Amino acid sequence: MRNPFTHKRLEEVKDSAEDFGHADKMEARFAKGDLETEDTGFSFHRLKPGKRQPFGHKHEDAEEVYVVVRGDGLFKLDDEIIEVDTLDAIRVSPDVTRAFEAGDDGLEVIVFGPRKDGDGSLDPEFWTN
Repeated sequence: MRNPFTHKRLEEVKDSAEDFGHADKMEARFAKGDLETEDTGFSFHRLKPGKRQPFGHKHEDAEEVYVVVRGDGLFKLDDEIIEVDTLDAIRVSPDVTRAFEAGDDGLEVIVFGPRKDGDGSLDPEFWTN
């Protein structure tokens, strides 16, 4: 029988950015497995001051909500760039390529959305397009 709730400290979730050689820029902690969610994707991202995600990504089906929990910076959404600050929430449609960049104090973002294996693609050239 599955537990009725799961409690996890986000800093205990594995930092996937290390595995992909991006530890100098950011942390990326994908907590779906640690929180034992069935359908909800959940991640925590911490960018160092002045750094940006090294790629953009989009989904086929997953709408996501990004919540800035600390810091400020920029979100690039397709060809539009918006400024974000602490406690801003940004809903992003599945087909919009997105990435973010930290301001002078860094940027911490929590992301929620449905999670399905294989629903997503990366664009390593997103910031140069």
